[in-house]
Amino acid sequence: MPRDKTENHEKIVAAAYEEFLKYGFTDASMRRIAEACDMSVSGLYKHFPSKEEMFAALVEPAYEGLKNAFFQIAEQDIGAIDHSFSKESWEENEETVWVTNYVYEHYRAFKLLVCRSQGTRFENFVHELALLEEESTEKYMQRLKELGIKVNPITKKELHLFVTTSIHAIFQTVEHDLTNEEALLYARHLDAYNTAGWKKIFLE
Repeated sequence: MPRDKTENHEKIVAAAYEEFLKYGFTDASMRRIAEACDMSVSGLYKHFPSKEEMFAALVEPAYEGLKNAFFQIAEQDIGAIDHSFSKESWEENEETVWVTNYVYEHYRAFKLLVCRSQGTRFENFVHELALLEEESTEKYMQRLKELGIKVNPITKKELHLFVTTSIHAIFQTVEHDLTNEEALLYARHLDAYNTAGWKKIFLE
């Protein structure tokens, strides 16, 4: 890509972020973004075919990266379960901490995703993540049962409610503009809270 086109692209990305952050996706204006970049709206569309695709370019790489990392870690955790498992094994859960670290490494993308994605295909991202978490939790519990470990039953609807609440709680740090340090402290406390709760529900 020629240097001037690269520079224009970077200007557009910066202007688009500020526009979406201020107005949200629905009320964001391609005209204002173009004006901020000293270019025409038609020139803007040469870089992004639509406002939706422009928003996606800002959030999708980070979001897909989170889903991929989540899937890999969940599979590793399930694969690591063996006959040495005990209730104390749940104390090692630091899921919220690693998610928070990832989110704050891509904070600008997640600020848009959490606070400004209404009207886009990403507005139900919490629901999507909850479905992934439900699936991995069910696999985890099934693995424990295969090893002869007693697991208390829970309905699928109740599991969905618990998981969705947990996912929402993680992203409160972004919604409330916590610093990285504040977010990590909260994440450690949330992990302790969740670990005790899940253990109580499933194993006691």
